[in-house]
Amino acid sequence: MSKAFLKDDVAAEDDDEETGAPLPHGGRNYMTPAGHARLQAEFSQLVKVERPAVVGVVSWAAGNGDRSENGDYIYGKKRLREIDRRLRFLTKRLDSAVVVDPTAQENQDCVYFGASVTVADENGDEATYSIVGLDETDPGRGRISWVSPLARALLKARLGDSVRFQSPGGMRELEIVDIDYRALD
Repeated sequence: MSKAFLKDDVAAEDDDEETGAPLPHGGRNYMTPAGHARLQAEFSQLVKVERPAVVGVVSWAAGNGDRSENGDYIYGKKRLREIDRRLRFLTKRLDSAVVVDPTAQENQDCVYFGASVTVADENGDEATYSIVGLDETDPGRGRISWVSPLARALLKARLGDSVRFQSPGGMRELEIVDIDYRALD
């Protein structure tokens, strides 16, 4: 068996690899309208702009003759595989998406998906976390996935409740100070 044949098999396996967090059991992919719009915009950008541009470069490079030492052709084919892998991933995520608008939440006394929750720790230090979808998490901006341990502890809690959860530093207890259902950007 030639090395080229083996190398193609490895490349095919890499194409199927997903780059995001796996969906929880049941396949629900909750996301906010803003998160859904961002994924759709990325999908559209890849399909309408990036992929056609790379296909053009690959076609031009293929017409130049010898492809074995043609950097434009080799890099272009690699970039096409990356784009196609991302498009497959985005298609799966968008197909399984359940868009939940936090501003439409009727019971705003309880913490549900899309809520921005202000909590106070044992020292009285406050922090605000927004519970968002897997593809929207950004810990630096206080956006946590709805499947994270903190979000799981906060879900269905009410104003004034104390919640306990296991953090990497050990068991922690937080008190819910505020619950807000504003649109996230």
